Amino acid sequence: MRAEIIAVGTELLLGQTVNTNATYISTGLAELGIDVYFQTVVGDNAVRIVQAVEIARTRADLIVFTGGLGPTQDDLTKDALAGYLNRGISIHQPSMVKIENLFTSRGMHMVESNRRQANQIEGSDPLVNDAGLAVGNALIVEGTHYVLLPGPPREMKPMFDGPAKAWLRSVMGEERRLFSRLLKFAGIGESSLEQAIIDLIEVQSDPTIAPYAKEGEVAIRLSTKALSLHEADSRLDQAELQIKERVGQYLFANEDIPLEEAVIRLLRVTGRKFASAESLTGGLLAELVTTLPGSSGEFVGGVVTYTNEMKQQLLGIPLSQLEGAGAPGAISESTAALMAERVRDLTDCDFGLSLTGVAGPSEAEGKPVGLVYFGIAERGKPTIVHKAQLSGTRDIIRVRSVKSLLYRFWQLLSAEQPGR
Repeated sequence: MRAEIIAVGTELLLGQTVNTNATYISTGLAELGIDVYFQTVVGDNAVRIVQAVEIARTRADLIVFTGGLGPTQDDLTKDALAGYLNRGISIHQPSMVKIENLFTSRGMHMVESNRRQANQIEGSDPLVNDAGLAVGNALIVEGTHYVLLPGPPREMKPMFDGPAKAWLRSVMGEERRLFSRLLKFAGIGESSLEQAIIDLIEVQSDPTIAPYAKEGEVAIRLSTKALSLHEADSRLDQAELQIKERVGQYLFANEDIPLEEAVIRLLRVTGRKFASAESLTGGLLAELVTTLPGSSGEFVGGVVTYTNEMKQQLLGIPLSQLEGAGAPGAISESTAALMAERVRDLTDCDFGLSLTGVAGPSEAEGKPVGLVYFGIAERGKPTIVHKAQLSGTRDIIRVRSVKSLLYRFWQLLSAEQPGR
């Protein structure tokens, strides 16, 4: 079944409201094995709504509307579609009773327009609105399936997840559903990852292979349609194995988790803890880690030593290391090592992590924008410092710096795990 989503509302066209409904509905339809090929946004205008329907009918078996079911005169979806289909409008009595009882219980006068929310296209199946008043509709006319949902997300979501999906399943019968698996990578760019598996992408059919990226991480989504999870896993496992044979050293998870969560999980296995000392990233590492619930068991805390004075006062790094003729400077391999070691000792942790460098917009200590050093000081072992020359804006460099450090930390922890 091919689907098109038509979101109705002038506020969407004006940019006053973000069309999050389409994203939610697309995700839900994919889980049912229904492919969404088009998304349309149309204003509160009956003529243009009908035009959108005429176009959608030529390319979709299912048209899902969201919006335009309310009580006001610009809520036109039901009227416009009913007119197009040459169907009348009737009252869905259970919804009408619900509306009347609501106004009575609140001691409020109900204006006539509120009755519009109980309107139903003749011959349609009602979709009960447990979170609001406007009843939804579902019907099939000449092979095209129509589903009408309210616009407010707090009403749309429960109606879509409940009665709308149940209706779709009933008319579809046994269909293959979409199953997906997300492979998460770090330490490799999107173009390099794609090049390593380009032959697999070029011949893909089932499962499909779709790479995409965000700062510091890359993901590959594997998708297949199957009648059962067992059938899907068999195909997805084979595709994942082929990819791991090429770029397995960069694969930190086969589920949708961030790199910092993968690190926390590895630490949790062995009961070890770490602390951080950050300069250019200003606490971003600590922020990402503490966003994860329960991370206090592995992350004890961190310090932001943005200036040389703070590096001296909080970490005890001598100014002779940081300033003066012949000094390595704050942005150096040796300073990164000292920062990691001092924060580890200060907090009595198993690991100390450090970040120092130049985020921009201009160079510092005569060193270029994007030069970063990050250190990992493990108790009882030599300290490791990595150097990177990163590109991008100030904010991008900060994110890439943290993700680069987390990747190196993940590598170290993974190498210590049996079977890795």
